[in-house]
Amino acid sequence: MFVSKMTLNQSSLFGQVDDLQDLTFIERPIRRSLKTAEEIEKLTVDEDLNDIERAVYLLSSGQDVQRASVIINLPNLVRQNPAETFRRVVPKVREVLHVAGADMQLAAAGSFLTLLQDDIVLIQTHTHSILQIVLLNLDHRDTVVSNAWLETLLSAIDALPKETIRQEILSPLVSKAQLSQSLQARLASCRILGKVACKFESPIVKKDLLPLVRSLCQDVEYEVRSCMCRQLENIARGIGLDHTKAAVLPELVELARDEGSTVRLAAFDTIINLLEMFDSDDRTRVIFPLVKTFCEKCFKADEAVLASLSFQYGKLCHGLSASFTEEQHLWFLEFYKKLCVLGLQHENGHSDNQVYPLELESKYALVRRNCAYNFPAMVLFADPNHFLTELYPTFSSLCHDPEITVRRTMAEGFHEIVKLLGPNVHFIHKELVVLLQDDSLEVRHAESHFQLIVPELVPALAAAEQKAALSLRWRVHERLLQRYACLPRVVSADQIYFRFLQRMFAIVTTNNVLPVQREAARTLCMFLRYNRKQEQRQEIIGKVLQELAQGRSYWNRLRYLDLCEIAMELFSKAYFCKHFLIQALELVNDPVANVRYKLCHMLPQLRSTIRLPADKHLLQQLEFCVRKLLCREKDKDVVATVRKVREGGVDDITEYYFNLGHLEMSLFIKEKHIFCPLK
Repeated sequence: MFVSKMTLNQSSLFGQVDDLQDLTFIERPIRRSLKTAEEIEKLTVDEDLNDIERAVYLLSSGQDVQRASVIINLPNLVRQNPAETFRRVVPKVREVLHVAGADMQLAAAGSFLTLLQDDIVLIQTHTHSILQIVLLNLDHRDTVVSNAWLETLLSAIDALPKETIRQEILSPLVSKAQLSQSLQARLASCRILGKVACKFESPIVKKDLLPLVRSLCQDVEYEVRSCMCRQLENIARGIGLDHTKAAVLPELVELARDEGSTVRLAAFDTIINLLEMFDSDDRTRVIFPLVKTFCEKCFKADEAVLASLSFQYGKLCHGLSASFTEEQHLWFLEFYKKLCVLGLQHENGHSDNQVYPLELESKYALVRRNCAYNFPAMVLFADPNHFLTELYPTFSSLCHDPEITVRRTMAEGFHEIVKLLGPNVHFIHKELVVLLQDDSLEVRHAESHFQLIVPELVPALAAAEQKAALSLRWRVHERLLQRYACLPRVVSADQIYFRFLQRMFAIVTTNNVLPVQREAARTLCMFLRYNRKQEQRQEIIGKVLQELAQGRSYWNRLRYLDLCEIAMELFSKAYFCKHFLIQALELVNDPVANVRYKLCHMLPQLRSTIRLPADKHLLQQLEFCVRKLLCREKDKDVVATVRKVREGGVDDITEYYFNLGHLEMSLFIKEKHIFCPLK
């Protein structure tokens, strides 16, 4: 943003503006885009000043935008002249930041992070200067600004040496963590402690950090206790396994019984993340009773915490399962079943439609959705061999849940359940069909990602497609047809031929949505490609030619050309030429100009499938097709298109053939130019 003095005919410039004053409709934009002479003077800096002098001048006397520019450019100044920058510029930056607005503060936080991370600062005294400014601004009254400086410090810690951290960060941290400091300062202290814990050896963490950690865990404000609790994972990993049991576990136990729900939740999450650091005895005697009490208390009176509990439940059960007694194992399984029907009062397997307040109903639905997310993990926890007796009723309830999000989550994880059940997969056939035939398109779309070889799959898929076709959401129908392309991998050719093939033809010929028609044509080509029965393949090709290429509706003939484009992608050139090319070229005689127009656009693609010299006869037919269009076509758009395509290189192959010395082809070319000269 530096503006240097230069020769400028200002009177001429502003004279032109004066001439436009009568044009009132553009007067205001012009005034917005130009500076007055006084404003330009304020922004002008002597060009003889060097970079350091210019930076000092702008920080002292410049506009806010110029000061911000200097601060953003600070890393470059340090690279060019570190000694002078730290001697003259950085002190000025510190003065400016004392009264700077939020935007300039945020820009400074970014620049100082660059200085600390990119090895620009090589002298310890310079690092000290930067960290002093960062630490000073941690107490900024604007929370957004203070958080930005905190993130700068936390990110810089990774790049700083241990001794620098100890001297510059830990020393002032002792005072900032005291109860007499602001809430904001104590919250920042919690996060800094968690960050630096992994930078030091266990004895240092135990001696220098743990006293501060204990103090903050007992802070009078629940926000501080919660924040420090979430850093205990890093503290535990910093002091190691040997000291975690004695130093960290007691704090977690105390925090798990805290009166604040957010503190209890933080303790619960931390316990789950540290399960591998507790031995079997601790898990059985301490963790299990603690978690059990936490679960019971949340279930009775803390619906907000239940959402997090239900999401973490699978991880919790697997982390503790090795230490469970049979009774404990059963308790956790039964508690999971309660969570799965939370908000649903069941009687004889049916809901009594009890009405809850909307906010509470949403929380209960989220809990059940999290339970659906964890269901594969709970199948493993309960043992797949016991699925029918232990979890099938719960599984069925989740698949029939009144909330769409719950059923969709079950559909998305269905393939994982199938893998776990193995030979017992037949237990869930009914629910598979239910999900495939769900009234919600979201649920059916989620399930369409998964294919399974079971007798019920084929009719269920067919029914799902029929429902999608009858809906107004054609994109869901299109995506479902995309999934059908995978059917040849899991469904026999006979099932596809007799149950799906005719339906694809019906969609191509009768559906009113073009993307759906084209997707059905692509799926039809996939069915043809993976069908290994020659008789069926011939019948499919014959039906394509009869119903599309020779169809009575020009719309069907256009779809044949769409199918040809797809076939050129999926099949070999030889296969395409043998079964599709001739019929495509014959559409040159189509009575509808739109069909001929599309054919003209496809000529280069069709030409690319011809292999020489083997396909000489096909090349002749393509050239006759071009000649016929040039000689007889009356539609101006078709003529223009065929001329453009021909000039673009349709004759390249014929020239190649001529160069090979084939007299017959050269005569054909001459005949073409004699009877149909180009204008």
